Amino acid sequence: MHNQPKKSPMKKIVGVRFKEKGKVYTFDASGIILQKGEKVIVNTEDGMAVGSVATKVRLSTDDKLPPNLKKVIRKATGEDAKVEEDNTGLEKKAFEFCCDRITGRDLPMKLVDVECLFDKSKIIFYFTAEDRVDFRKLVKDLVQRYKSKIELRQIWVRSEARICGGMGICGRELCCTSFLNNFVPVTIKMAKEQNMLLNPEKISGLCGRLICCLSYEYDTYMDAKKNMPKCGKCVTVREGRGRVLRQNILEKTVVVGLEEGTEIEVSVHDIQRG
Repeated sequence: MHNQPKKSPMKKIVGVRFKEKGKVYTFDASGIILQKGEKVIVNTEDGMAVGSVATKVRLSTDDKLPPNLKKVIRKATGEDAKVEEDNTGLEKKAFEFCCDRITGRDLPMKLVDVECLFDKSKIIFYFTAEDRVDFRKLVKDLVQRYKSKIELRQIWVRSEARICGGMGICGRELCCTSFLNNFVPVTIKMAKEQNMLLNPEKISGLCGRLICCLSYEYDTYMDAKKNMPKCGKCVTVREGRGRVLRQNILEKTVVVGLEEGTEIEVSVHDIQRG
């Protein structure tokens, strides 16, 4: 008899978010009955933290989970809520103090957010900067003030946009603050393949980078273009020979510049083969 392959054990997992619009992280639910929206205390790489349950508890095999998956310690209690409120107040004061010291030391950096771990064992300051910054004296100022472990963590501008929020050029809340859990690479090729005008004001988000939504329909456009003649290709239509000038991918038509000097828009199905 053939040996049956061993099935990977199943584990109950749950998604937890630490900021109202932040990224969702996966944790071991540890057999705790959890409901979406509940506050929980979890273990993280930095230490204990309080977060909100962002997804339903679901089953997953170990082979599909990240190594060293951290656990949900417990549901948050009323006492935990008081600690969280106290930490929130500390974060606001630490933000103001850090901004003041950045200005005082004339450092080329912008403070974006402050996060105090649940047990106050560490305070993390998130900032953006064009280049590397020597912030050693700033760290000394912060350690002297808060008598805690201090970490300054540089983030990129897309993460800043997620934290700060705002409205996109479409008039809706930024995707990164409303539903995107992870950023994907966005390239200028995506805009070109969708025949978008390469106007920086039209294809850039509040972060100054290419808008995330350029990636949403990119694969669909690429699939649709497989059966369309490329721009510059010579084709034959009922009206005569010509060269493809433009594509209308959604309508499945192309604009052909005829040899006689006129332009005509035709369906890709009307282009003669061969």
